[in-house]
Amino acid sequence: MKLITLAAGIAMLGLAACGNNPGDRALSGAGIGAATGAVGGAILGSPVTGAVVGGAVGAGVGGLTKESDIDLGKPIWK
Repeated sequence: MKLITLAAGIAMLGLAACGNNPGDRALSGAGIGAATGAVGGAILGSPVTGAVVGGAVGAGVGGLTKESDIDLGKPIWK
């Protein structure tokens, strides 16, 4: 189980954000992080906690990185 959680965390950091400004990157990072955290949390028995933690970490990583650090292209809402 810990290996799955670790893999989900690494995937979340790799897919942390897309967009050109910190707001877009934080928003997309939160969504991706929440989804990844919910899956990891469901495996461990607490999907809501996983989603909250994953969303917070994803938003932080997305908001604190630059476009040149991690770039997945234009956000789907634009």
